[in-house]
Amino acid sequence: MEERFFLYDDTENTKTRYISFVGENQRFDLAIMQTSRYYGKSIVLDIQGSRFAIIGQDDLDEPGYLEHVYNLSEEDAEELRSFLRPII
Repeated sequence: MEERFFLYDDTENTKTRYISFVGENQRFDLAIMQTSRYYGKSIVLDIQGSRFAIIGQDDLDEPGYLEHVYNLSEEDAEELRSFLRPII
């Protein structure tokens, strides 16, 4: 049997917030994980869309980032951005 080569194998306690809210055009069901990894960024999972991203304030300021990652319209991405901005 071949041995696996691990780059890392760590266990860490995280803080996870589950939140669901309705925007103008769609419902958002999210899990937001805060961890000491990723330089202070959070892992934001779109539960219904089966998509996730590691997001920090710089990513929220990046034009088109949320639209691309979560496959959202500009309007829906702006609703998500305005929700995430104070908590990321």
